[in-house]
Amino acid sequence: MKAKIAVQLFSVRNECAKDFYGTIKEVAKIGYEGVEFAGYYEKTAEEIKKMLDDLNLKVAGTHIRIDTLLGDELKKTIEFNKIIGNKYLIVPALPEEMRNSKEKWIETAKLFSKISDEVRKEGMYVGYHNHAVEFQRIDGEYPWDIFFQNASPDIVMQLDTGNAMRGEAKPEELLEIIKRYPKRALTIHVKEFSKKNDKAIVGEGEIDWKEFVKVCNNFGNTEWFIIEQESYAYSPIECIKKCYENFKRIYSEI
Repeated sequence: MKAKIAVQLFSVRNECAKDFYGTIKEVAKIGYEGVEFAGYYEKTAEEIKKMLDDLNLKVAGTHIRIDTLLGDELKKTIEFNKIIGNKYLIVPALPEEMRNSKEKWIETAKLFSKISDEVRKEGMYVGYHNHAVEFQRIDGEYPWDIFFQNASPDIVMQLDTGNAMRGEAKPEELLEIIKRYPKRALTIHVKEFSKKNDKAIVGEGEIDWKEFVKVCNNFGNTEWFIIEQESYAYSPIECIKKCYENFKRIYSEI
């Protein structure tokens, strides 16, 4: 099955805050097949579901805090995401006390494994998303590797390409990471990186997207490529449009 293309709505967060429906309507018009959430803009699950259905958009995931997956909050999180049609519960950052040593990363990986056991019963996945810190070495190792070496294989490895390279990762390492943890990159963040242009959109930087997509398809079991743009040479909507067009063209040439 060919992976689909979504957008992380954090890319257009201010637009969503002003007019959520109008913004995701623009997203659908661009050609995106799905959206990934980073907040719900005071909408109920039922309201979100209706809007998505109206626009024929799928949910590629949601970014949520770790505390929404703990204790009594987990049940609420599962119920909400069942309604909107989401199966990917992705944690995009951790409190420092959960990641300030190798031992803490191992403990956190074991905690994620326990959460995974619970959400898998509901047909869902828990996952982890990196920023730069996961690719800044501790005792010679990337925290990313410490985490995924000690976490259940069911946990989604949502690699953010641009964030990884803002750490210490090199372009060729992105390929090796996908190969090192096969079938775990079910969702991926497509984010450009350029030392020369911090507003580069997808296709204008240092990442070999053709090779990256091939590796995701062959090794990652990737279901969603999720475009995210956080710096803007144009309006946010125009940026995600250009990112989509460039990535779609690259994808079609593979």
